Amino acid sequence: MNCALRTEGIYMCGIVGHIGPKDSVDIVLEGLRRLEYRGYDSAGVSFIDESNNLQIFKKSGKLDNLKSTLEGKDYTARMCIGHTRWATHGEVNDTNSHPHMKDHISIVHNGIIENAASLRKELAAGGYEFQSDTDSEVFLSLLTRELASGKSFKQAMLDSFSLVEGNSAFVVLNQDVLEIMAIKKGAPLVCGINEIDSEAFVSSDPYALAGMASQLYFPADNVLCHLSAKNKNLINFYDDKGEPTDKYMSKKQDMSVGPTDKGDFEHFMLKEIHEQPELIRSLTQFYFHGEGLESLKKAGSFKPSKFHMTACGTAYYAGLLIRDFLETYNKIPCAPELASEFRYRNPLLIEGESGLFISQSGETADTLAAQELCTESKLKTLSIVNVDGSTLFRNCDNNLLIRAGIEIGVASTKAFTQQVLTGRLLSLALSDELSEESKRVKLTSKFSLLAEKIDHLISRSKEIKDIAESVYNHKGFFYTGRGIYYPVALEGALKLKEIAYVHAEGYAAGELKHGPIAMIDEDMVNVALVGPELFEKTVSNIQEIKARKGVILTIGPKDHEELEELSDYYFGIDFDGLEELSPIYINIVNQLLAYYIAKYKGTDIDKPRNLAKSVTVE
Repeated sequence: MNCALRTEGIYMCGIVGHIGPKDSVDIVLEGLRRLEYRGYDSAGVSFIDESNNLQIFKKSGKLDNLKSTLEGKDYTARMCIGHTRWATHGEVNDTNSHPHMKDHISIVHNGIIENAASLRKELAAGGYEFQSDTDSEVFLSLLTRELASGKSFKQAMLDSFSLVEGNSAFVVLNQDVLEIMAIKKGAPLVCGINEIDSEAFVSSDPYALAGMASQLYFPADNVLCHLSAKNKNLINFYDDKGEPTDKYMSKKQDMSVGPTDKGDFEHFMLKEIHEQPELIRSLTQFYFHGEGLESLKKAGSFKPSKFHMTACGTAYYAGLLIRDFLETYNKIPCAPELASEFRYRNPLLIEGESGLFISQSGETADTLAAQELCTESKLKTLSIVNVDGSTLFRNCDNNLLIRAGIEIGVASTKAFTQQVLTGRLLSLALSDELSEESKRVKLTSKFSLLAEKIDHLISRSKEIKDIAESVYNHKGFFYTGRGIYYPVALEGALKLKEIAYVHAEGYAAGELKHGPIAMIDEDMVNVALVGPELFEKTVSNIQEIKARKGVILTIGPKDHEELEELSDYYFGIDFDGLEELSPIYINIVNQLLAYYIAKYKGTDIDKPRNLAKSVTVE
């Protein structure tokens, strides 16, 4: 396969396919370009040219390497599939890149075939000679075997798919019938049409089809999608018995391609940090004065005896803050748990409780598995998610959209802020205060104040940049916080690890003396997050590090003489009026600090090594 995981998850690999009168190769390459933000290590396309020959071009490295390979070649085509791969099975090289081809068939694949080893052994014994080390080629072998037995393309697809285990999406181009077929289980897949130009599309991400497809279709698991110029509707859908089915969700395409433009910003990550104040204002408008009010009321109408909250990476840290809102303001017990661990410990799920799932993409494999377990246990499920129409959105009983827009930078920034704020809105809805205008006005004012303060904070970026220049060469960083600042200590350390490739850990400040303080010396930086809450205890913890010659970088209340004297570097901020939203505010400093340290390190900030924006395998 070709896709693995990271902070918050989606599928990393990108798939794009097209049939139509326009040049399919150019359309597929444009779709793949839009999915570069996910992270990948190779790219390839396969198409049927005007002489009806099946061609394949693939290259390790960036998409530009593939485009260079295509330069000077006549690749006009009306049918094409393409892929960007994030390696799991098999090293990064041209051979293991996708698509894979045998006879008149080429395929691309996202996911993992869990029984690939046993199938590979069986197929090899039957005479199939594997060209790559990928599990993906196992499906190609199965498919060619079924076709060789005389089965139709449709039946061969269904029968081959029934033999593979695990979560996967396959898109197949067949030269013999001039058609594309796609099928998936537990992996993202979207089809689209442009009726005006008689075009049909398939992709792993609707964003790849923005401005191309006017209508989108999200097929359910095990639904076979049949793209053909001969189809009256361009795309037909069949169940696992080969019968026509309506097991798909359709919606108008309303996504814009604007976010791919960095504008005047050097990196998408910096642009997305700067977008946060306006997104906060927009979120308030949507939920208090727009169409989101009804979904907020609906989400608050069921008050569970307990929330089982699951998420991964950054979304999990956002969940820790949402837990505090739900327990403080609603007195509802909330058990946050990493989605990758949730179902494997056989959790106790009781009727009347609810599953709460936090995700940027809505396609994170572990989070989807946790949601499925809760549904099987007859729990109501609710998502806090960014992508309308994603698998998580479709599978949950209720959904609250965070409305962060497309997040291109692999290291999540604006999604974290929007997730936490949407969780605060959920808390308001569950408290029965949503109907009280005075309560809504109070929270609206607090959101507005947060946006205003972040605007001011961003205007001070030069101060943060100067601090970053002074500390970026230190060997390690300990982020510490207490109470509501502990989750953003975890998140701050994660951001630095992701994009600067330096050792960084987040700790509850009071836990340092129980082991981690042994690591402190004059080359370790303590990024101390200090808020008005538990102030004296937090300062005492900083003193412990100072006494052991650690470098102190304090982010805390402005104009505080004691903090300034204690710190080697001090960035003061104004917490007044923010109260429970203060962790979001302090985290913006974390984001900018990580960004500038990474910039001084010279790393690829938007596409850090070994990471992908989407995580669709476990």
